[in-house]
Amino acid sequence: MFNYLDFEKPIEEIENKIDLVKQKDPNEENLIEKYQKQKIKLYEKIYSNLTPWQKVQVARHPNRPHTVDYINNIFQDFIPLAGDKKFSDDQAIVGGIGRIDNVSVMIMGNEKGNSMELRLKHNFGMAKPEGYRKVQRLFFLAEKFNIPIVTLSDTAGAFPGKEAEERGQSESIASTIACCLRVKTPIISVIIGEGGSGGAIALATADIVMMFENSIYSVISPEGCASILWRNTEAVQKAADSLKLTADECKKLKVIDVIIPEILGGAHRNKNKQYQILKKFISEKIDKLKKISIDELVKTRNKKYLNITQN
Repeated sequence: MFNYLDFEKPIEEIENKIDLVKQKDPNEENLIEKYQKQKIKLYEKIYSNLTPWQKVQVARHPNRPHTVDYINNIFQDFIPLAGDKKFSDDQAIVGGIGRIDNVSVMIMGNEKGNSMELRLKHNFGMAKPEGYRKVQRLFFLAEKFNIPIVTLSDTAGAFPGKEAEERGQSESIASTIACCLRVKTPIISVIIGEGGSGGAIALATADIVMMFENSIYSVISPEGCASILWRNTEAVQKAADSLKLTADECKKLKVIDVIIPEILGGAHRNKNKQYQILKKFISEKIDKLKKISIDELVKTRNKKYLNITQN
């Protein structure tokens, strides 16, 4: 059963009508088909005009696929790798080696978890310093074996707790970004849900940055922005408009390179189709990057981010 967002109430009403007809008379195919067509039209109407705040809600949808879902359904023979060799294994970051279309890749990303137990286990996808050091370790391992890197960003941001700050949270994020810029192997990053602040940038500094159509990518959450600028957390819609956090806005600002289309109604409406869409995009971009020399790749990557900081 789907969780409907507030602006999806008309769709929920049509779904309820369809369920009611199926219960009373499953043979009423014409009526069911009529409602199905109405539902598709509603989806098209609503999702062609989503506001930035509505896209924030879709990006955070509880049924939206997470990193582990994409790893399990896109990559074969995945072998998880754990730990930073210094402190502990941060389970907010999931990573390891796998294959896509018989090409070996290093995959890693933020995992939010899809139940309360898993959310607590993965700390809601908010990594600590050991998580970012784990990312760096996997980056250099990929470089050593000359295999491409695929990162999946889905986090509200890095963990802001006292213990993370004591262990050097800011330095770990900065050094991970620096690692991304110098590692000698192709890097593809995908914003699959929420791309929040430096916690997301640490995994999304890449040769090609892709972003799902209904994902968000910003320096701060709308709630945080509203609290700081307007001193009122209820100004979230105004903050979302101001942050330019949608895929279209990020593409215009050249923060990302590619927008990946989503299933009508969001990635969570048909996860299997969404997995196949992402798989196709990743495979194509790996093939493209493998044709470029490593030295040229690293040079272009650095130039790209230097231009962003200067604009």
